[in-house]
Amino acid sequence: MPQKPAGPLGIASWCLYDWANSAYNTVIGTFIFSVYFAGGVDASGERWGIVGDATAGSSMWSYAIGASAVGMALMSPVLGSIADQSGRRKPWIALLVALTVIPTALLWFAAPSPAFIAYALALVVISNIAFELSVVFYNAMLPSIAPPGMTGRVSGWAWGLGYLGGLACLAVALLGFVGLGDTDPWLGLPTENAEHVRATSLLVAAWFVLFSVPMFLVTPDVPSRHRPIGQAVRDGVATLLQTLREVRHYGQVVRFLIASALYRDGIITITAIGGLYASGTFGMGFDQIILFAIGLNVTAGLGAIGFAWVDDWIGSRKTVLLAIVGILAFGTPLVFITEAWSFIALALGLGIFFGPVQAASRSLMAKLSPVGKEGEFFGLYGFTGKSIAFAGPALFGLATDLFDSQRAGVSTILLFFIVGGLLMLTVREPGREDTGRAPPPPPPPA
Repeated sequence: MPQKPAGPLGIASWCLYDWANSAYNTVIGTFIFSVYFAGGVDASGERWGIVGDATAGSSMWSYAIGASAVGMALMSPVLGSIADQSGRRKPWIALLVALTVIPTALLWFAAPSPAFIAYALALVVISNIAFELSVVFYNAMLPSIAPPGMTGRVSGWAWGLGYLGGLACLAVALLGFVGLGDTDPWLGLPTENAEHVRATSLLVAAWFVLFSVPMFLVTPDVPSRHRPIGQAVRDGVATLLQTLREVRHYGQVVRFLIASALYRDGIITITAIGGLYASGTFGMGFDQIILFAIGLNVTAGLGAIGFAWVDDWIGSRKTVLLAIVGILAFGTPLVFITEAWSFIALALGLGIFFGPVQAASRSLMAKLSPVGKEGEFFGLYGFTGKSIAFAGPALFGLATDLFDSQRAGVSTILLFFIVGGLLMLTVREPGREDTGRAPPPPPPPA
């Protein structure tokens, strides 16, 4: 561990990585490339996109993202524990960034033809696994760089920058490459083979690399333990197995992992079905949904930044509980209202609490992680989050089908926040200083 936390420039550089990596989720995973992959039929009857069928393409994309989530969930605790044994985090992040941006850049060659379906999906699976794993090691840096009493602020600032960075990259992609509504794109790229859309993959790759460089150059890393990779692998696996055998000694962590997995799945589900709900229940069009989603991300980013001080003031656990109460207060009326303007107002209010609940959860995980096992425990944090990620969308779909109403589906999402919040009441936050963290682990068994 470094002798002292990072200075202001090192912290700012670490936060900027959230700005860098959010471009991948926003442009590739949500708004542009995923839509281009599925495609459909335009007003003239011409097929567009790679698959050329919105329903089939969306299904294929969902299966690919699901497969990558399973891969990440299985790998993250093991790799995190191995990284703890080797010491430094940044070499792992650098490798995983490369495994994210190279496949992302190669999506440029995915022309609008079904012949490129397997090619595009393979690249998305590889890049998404690497992207998610890089976040594990990035998060594990938080305990060592945040000064005492500032973990919440550092986590919140970074999370807020992540929301805003994704939107900034999306704005460049829409205004500069793809176009927005009747506005022609600045660059005027060819459109015959969707070059203007495919080029956004190059934008994301360049954006990710450019804005992650300051972290690699400036933010301090924990020292290397100078262990050969073979020994680090053996010790990492042994330490993880030891932790799992002694899980009863980590009751606070286990309860937090289960609770956070539930309410994080609630957020993931709302994000995934928000556009469907806006369209199916309130009749909003595509352009309206895009603007609504942008507004939701803005409020989430501002909420994460604003509540960063609250986290350090009242504690991460109380901040999470406060954010859950806010989500329920704004989310419950969404089941009953009928006017589109009320939906937009309530949803934007809901977004204010999205960022804080996630940022404060990260800072609480940093406080609960034993010294020297940050990678392993953030790996478990990633594992639990992905392990039940299917539950929220599945319950939404089941309730919607059974009651023939999206409102019934939305009501099931609120249960994830209620149960997660109740379980969070049983979690005790460590002391406010570094000494409140768990002690270093014993050496792994021979």
